[in-house]
Amino acid sequence: MAKQSIQQVKQRFGIIGSAPELDRAIDVALQVAPTDLSVLITGESGAGKESFPQIIHQYSRRKHGPYFAINCGSIPEGTIDSELFGHEKGSFTGATGARKGYFEVADGGTLFLDEVGELPLSTQARLLRVLETGEFIKVGSSKVEKSDVRVVAATNLNMVQAIEKGKFREDLYYRLNTVPIRVPPLRDRQEDIPLLFRKFAGDCAEKYMMPPITLTDDARAMLVSYHWPGNVRQLKNITEQVSVIERERTITPDILQKYIPYNEGRMLPVSVSKLKEADYRSFANEREILYQVLFDMKKDISDLKQVVKNIIEGAPAHASVHPADHPVAHSSTPTIISNEPTRVSVPAKYEEFPPTLTIGDNKVHDIQDATEYEESTKSISEVEKEMIAKALARHNGKRKAAASDLGISERTLYRKIKEYGL
Repeated sequence: MAKQSIQQVKQRFGIIGSAPELDRAIDVALQVAPTDLSVLITGESGAGKESFPQIIHQYSRRKHGPYFAINCGSIPEGTIDSELFGHEKGSFTGATGARKGYFEVADGGTLFLDEVGELPLSTQARLLRVLETGEFIKVGSSKVEKSDVRVVAATNLNMVQAIEKGKFREDLYYRLNTVPIRVPPLRDRQEDIPLLFRKFAGDCAEKYMMPPITLTDDARAMLVSYHWPGNVRQLKNITEQVSVIERERTITPDILQKYIPYNEGRMLPVSVSKLKEADYRSFANEREILYQVLFDMKKDISDLKQVVKNIIEGAPAHASVHPADHPVAHSSTPTIISNEPTRVSVPAKYEEFPPTLTIGDNKVHDIQDATEYEESTKSISEVEKEMIAKALARHNGKRKAAASDLGISERTLYRKIKEYGL
């Protein structure tokens, strides 16, 4: 019987889907409808929360009374109290006459407060009083008035976080949240996605008198696997776009991927999504060069280790090693890799040049000089400039080849050349 009732509700209100979480939300709405308890509907934007207040109203004893849906986020803070509770003539600038608020005109019916988390704190205090006592006072009046209104609220905010940040009253949250209903996001209803697509495609075809579009198996799998941050609303928009724009009525993955924005800003990490698109491209190009710098540095260090190892293991007694013969001269702190007993002597002060590397009883002088030490402290921009100059020199000034060598785009290389005056 319960399943039959849920199916009837779906048909009456045009709800498509058979996901367990969706059926559970509808069942809770039907159970709470005959009561006067406050209901808080939560869920992401575009998930379809607006259908549930209507279900609650139509299956309640108030179904013959008025029903009003108010978007709290779209009403300016300065007029929200007047909209909800009314005002008296002359109560503020522009109040040329008395006005009834929603709580007065909806007496005996249901009031749906969408985006309730956007209400200012002063209005939240007034709303709490109405919910607890049924009393309210118009703006600019001292007369207490009564109202018998059933309140159903909805929000896409995390209310616990809003309370912690002081943006929403905790007592009002618990008063509204007498019966919670959670509307699942579309990504948690994957089995419903093809059904919704077929419904939207059919509606669009009927409206504009065109053949309906259909999906190949691969396109259907792509549709189901997408994250759907915009939920049902986004799916409807994409279905209508494809229906109107594409001449081909059988939709393949190649066609579908043109409409599914896999690289949209909100799918990126938070720190990157806040950047402008141009800034992000610049950031990505800079990162490519830095990666190349780090990889080259790693290779140089590996080569250096090998050279020092060869010196230690293969240097004959009383051998004199000059820095010009070995790249070890470019390292400020040589790394010794050997099982033989060795020791490295480093001067206490940098001005005591040349430092001495002691291997057994043998001494290797001139490991580095002051100029080489200064080179080791170059900034990243200097290293980057040097790498670009070397790459251009290797390829006789051919930018395309140099960009390929550096692992960056030719456009980025051109910008860097101008930046560094190369």
